[in-house]
This record gives sequence, structure tokens and C-alpha cells, in this order.
Amino acid sequence: MAINDLSILSALRTKMQWHQERQRVLAENISNSDTPNFKPRDLIEPKFDSKGTQVGGAIGQLAMMRTSASHIAPSGGAGQTFDHDRGRGAFQTRPAGNAVNLEEQMLKVSANQMDYAAATSLYSRSLGLLKTAIGKR
Repeated sequence: MAINDLSILSALRTKMQWHQERQRVLAENISNSDTPNFKPRDLIEPKFDSKGTQVGGAIGQLAMMRTSASHIAPSGGAGQTFDHDRGRGAFQTRPAGNAVNLEEQMLKVSANQMDYAAATSLYSRSLGLLKTAIGKR
């Protein structure tokens, strides 16, 4: 059994990749805070079952979308990849149509950074425990 096959390490890697991609999306929201008609986006957090395997679509794959009602619906129940922040905040859209709240986005960036640090710490400690268990440390 390869180390990559361990479900906890796979789940932690997926979580770290999600945090990296979310950081990119949040940075786009902040950089477009003055762009007219820009709507902030956020990624939907991956869900894991009790065994550590991901429930739903895999990270790194684009979800299929129907651009016309005549198209075949995507199979597998894969949901959207992005979560548009509609109706969540207590702020209003500006007259130019921009709906980015910089304070909220910066709070999300800070929370995302702390969660990423926690996931990387767990990942490195798990690898350290495995090295200790096999006598390489």
C-alpha cells in the first residue's frame, strides 16, 4: 500500500488544494472590488465521509453545466463549483453594480489562511508519524 493511498492523507491534500484555489478566488474578488457589475464568488467546501473519502465531485475537475434547456443534464449529481455570495451579506450592491465587500473578503482570506496552516500542520505531522512507525526517523 502506497502512502498516497491513505485516505486521511488524500483528504488533507484535497483540503489543502481547495484552500489554495479558494485563496485565488478570494484574491480575484478583492482585485475586482472596483470593477462595475462584478459579483464576488467563493468555492464550495469539499465534503468528506467518515472514511476520509470525498463526497460529491472531485477537486480539480470542472462541473458540467447546462447552457441551454435542450442540453442533457449532467449525470452524477455534481453540483456547482462556485458559491456566489447572493443574499449572504448584510451589504448592498453599489450603484455601479459591484457587490464586493472588502471587509468580508479579507475576513474570508484570513480564515482561509489559518485553515490552510492547520491542514498543512496535520499533513506534516501525519507524515512524521508514518516515518516514525516505519523506523525512518
